Amino acid sequence: MGTRSTEILLTAIAPAIWGSTYLVTTEFLPAGYPVTVAMLRALPAGLLLLLVVRQMPTGVWLARSFVLGALNFSFFQTMLFVSAYRLPGGVAATVGAIQPLIVIVLSRIVLGSPARALSVVAGIAGMAGVALLVLTPKAALDPVGVAAGLAGAVSMAFGTVLSRHWTPPVSPLTFTAWQLAAGGLLLVPVTFLLEPSLPPLTAANIMGFTYLGLIGTAFTYLLWFRGLSRLEPSQVSPLGFLSPVVAILIGWGVLDQQLTAVQVLGIATVFASVWMSQYAQTARRAAAAP
Repeated sequence: MGTRSTEILLTAIAPAIWGSTYLVTTEFLPAGYPVTVAMLRALPAGLLLLLVVRQMPTGVWLARSFVLGALNFSFFQTMLFVSAYRLPGGVAATVGAIQPLIVIVLSRIVLGSPARALSVVAGIAGMAGVALLVLTPKAALDPVGVAAGLAGAVSMAFGTVLSRHWTPPVSPLTFTAWQLAAGGLLLVPVTFLLEPSLPPLTAANIMGFTYLGLIGTAFTYLLWFRGLSRLEPSQVSPLGFLSPVVAILIGWGVLDQQLTAVQVLGIATVFASVWMSQYAQTARRAAAAP
């Protein structure tokens, strides 16, 4: 139990760090280049890790790396930005929070994992907690934005489940390098087609890109895929609820943003949801034990 708890805590570091992405993006990066930023997060990190591992994917793993790179990063990030631009941030975050529920369904179909009622309740509670954190009374719905948010959630859910289903014959570090490099390469032509060139970068811009590439991408995705290789997808995916919690807390602590009683309730609900999702897996293993 102690070892499994350590694995959960290490994996949870990834979404916690992802919660800092909003602050870094708004305070350190040039505005209006979402696809370029996504590409510069993935490709340099992936190439750097490839230099470290010195192992390229071959055979079926070349195709799988591009499929997983697209699902976990390229397509997911693009849909995330479309959703964020067309919807208020709270609506976009709440729509994306359906991902753990999709993972439960896909795990049942692809991996044969049982869909436990407590896991479903935890997923719904997590969505409710995120809604309390970020929704405002004036939140409006845009059909294209909602569709993009759902598509992004489905993409990341498929990537999460397939990362576990296609057990790679390499270390999590190598597996992460393959996916990041592939995902970044897929975004290169999209970047040139959709966005203008970046303006001259300031020292703050360079610091922001370096943080996002090394810490917010290479390090965090390594922890994420390492966790997926050792834990059930339905156990890993709900940890993503921690991202909006950290983002809210950073906004409160660093940017002096207001933290309301409703948001405090949302934080408590998210933590309860994450605990329930982990307890559901513990109960399942206990029931399966002789």
